Amino acid sequence: MKRVKITVLKTTLDTELAAEYGVEGLTTCPMLQAGQVFYADYAKPEGLCDEAWKAIYQYVFALAHGAEKELFYYGDWIRKPGVAICSCNDGLRPVIFKLEATDEISQNKT
Repeated sequence: MKRVKITVLKTTLDTELAAEYGVEGLTTCPMLQAGQVFYADYAKPEGLCDEAWKAIYQYVFALAHGAEKELFYYGDWIRKPGVAICSCNDGLRPVIFKLEATDEISQNKT
């Protein structure tokens, strides 16, 4: 099993939806910042939001277990093998992640 690099590409705020549904003063995600990097295999890395992990773990798992050689979803989504661009499930302020397969062997025991 390989380690997967998780990079926070950007934090966003849908201002239209936030104005209609969000609490006063809602901003982008307070937990994550663009440029943060985490490494994972099958376990959530320390410091990564639980909800974000729930949204991306299946892609991390696939990349950790050999999907780095192929394109996801029949090649009609991401053009680079071993890469997935995903977001957390916060509809008002989603965080966008880049997941990359690495050649590093995981130190975790399964």
